[in-house]
Amino acid sequence: MTQVFAILFVVACFGTLLLHVFSLPANWVVLGLVALWKATHPEMSMTWLGFGGLALLALAGEIIEFVIRLKGAERYGASSKGNWGGVLGAILGAIFGAGFLFGIGALPGALLGAFGGCLAVERLQGRDFAGAKKAAIGAMYGTFLGLVAKIGIGVVMAVMAAQSVWSA
Repeated sequence: MTQVFAILFVVACFGTLLLHVFSLPANWVVLGLVALWKATHPEMSMTWLGFGGLALLALAGEIIEFVIRLKGAERYGASSKGNWGGVLGAILGAIFGAGFLFGIGALPGALLGAFGGCLAVERLQGRDFAGAKKAAIGAMYGTFLGLVAKIGIGVVMAVMAAQSVWSA
């Protein structure tokens, strides 16, 4: 029976990564699942120190996503204010987009929000449309690539969790 629970746990860890599509904190949910498994299965090979490493990975995922988002817009010529407009736009876009397509709209909402937020702020600062559009495209690319990086870290976390369950 323990094998069945282990399989369900591993499936849940990898399935949780789909929460990224809904702009939900999937890596933190994986961390919570690992903590729950460790609390109910003390024989798990992952130590609490290893669990701390997973927590650091989850935190690193958030930081890396944020930095990539900012650098993407900056690389395409966004001003500091335009960059923050893209960040705010991505957050608002994800929130408002979540109401569409059974929550899947959060992802395109975040991308379009990053584009729109950066474009609006750049235009309000008096920048010409072509330059503002280029910066907004960078904000959108940065948002997408940041999410991809965070999903990659989530996969690493899920693999580490699976390995520690199977080695017990």
